Amino acid sequence: MRIAFYGSSLLSSYWNGAATYYRGLLADLAQRGHQITFYEPDAFDRQQHRDMEPPDWAEVRVWPADADSLRQVISEASAADVVVKASGVGVYDDVLLEGVMAAARPGAIRIFWDVDAPATLAEMRAAGPDHPLRRCLPRLDLVLTYGGGPPVVEAYEGFGARRCVPIYNALDPRTHHPVPPDPRFEADLSFLGNRLPDREARVEEFFLRPAAQLSDRRFLIGGNGWETKAMPANLQHIGHVYTREHNAFNASPLAVLNVARDSMATVGYSPATRVFEAAGAGACLITDAWVGLELFLTEDREVLVARDGADVAAHVAALTPERARAIGEAARQRILSEHTYSRRGAEVDALLRTEATRKRERNAA
Repeated sequence: MRIAFYGSSLLSSYWNGAATYYRGLLADLAQRGHQITFYEPDAFDRQQHRDMEPPDWAEVRVWPADADSLRQVISEASAADVVVKASGVGVYDDVLLEGVMAAARPGAIRIFWDVDAPATLAEMRAAGPDHPLRRCLPRLDLVLTYGGGPPVVEAYEGFGARRCVPIYNALDPRTHHPVPPDPRFEADLSFLGNRLPDREARVEEFFLRPAAQLSDRRFLIGGNGWETKAMPANLQHIGHVYTREHNAFNASPLAVLNVARDSMATVGYSPATRVFEAAGAGACLITDAWVGLELFLTEDREVLVARDGADVAAHVAALTPERARAIGEAARQRILSEHTYSRRGAEVDALLRTEATRKRERNAA
């Protein structure tokens, strides 16, 4: 099928946490015979921070973020068999959603793909029936989400979605895998994530507090926005870490920390891309607690779980290199067995084929 996918960016992970997710899923769908055109705006300096060249498995259309270009990329939706509008494009989101769904041909499959469902659902609740997505839901065939599990499915279907299916993050073992340690990223505990309002307090609790308690240990933080944040002397900030460096970032420290954003932790069932990247590199992962974790990793065998900063500090203080390696390898084997983008791609491919059959049968009736 010809898929027109309107998202934030495929070529850059700069202020774009969905990049790994898009790359893993769309590369697998292309291997299954789908023809993909990805439309991303030239915005937020992402094109100046590319960490990937246009791939051979997708045509990438980078469009200037202006009204004329917007009209052009909207019109091109009419040539696709599947039209996908992702959340969080960052510019013209509402106009894009309404425009591409209206431009899609009658037999096309219309999909909203939500990479931040808790935030989107909160917006819809606050805005009421006039929210653009709420108005559009009855015309969509599918809502796919980055995570969220039963609470997100129930909420979307309560708002009128015909069908909502979580397509969770996963691992592409060709991209994220074990590598030798890199001295630049050596630490006792590392964390990678951008500074965001609904994450900062949890980073303070789960990362900055343990760093202050364990003054003789080395802590490392990567990501955008932390330059002005006061940090303990034993905590180093290294700025944006390009995707090509994620394996070394994850493979070099004793342990890697995952901290969910407030909304993701509240809803649960929302493993970040970092969870799978770290597991793929064989890292020992320490994560904050959230509902649904057991679907992906088993506590104390494949992951260490912390309920607060004191738990993180205790895990780091007690962790030996031997135990860290054992946990990391167990996590890698679990993820390789059950949570790869090949499996996720198969899920999406089956959904598309089922939906296409349903549409043909309905039109023939």
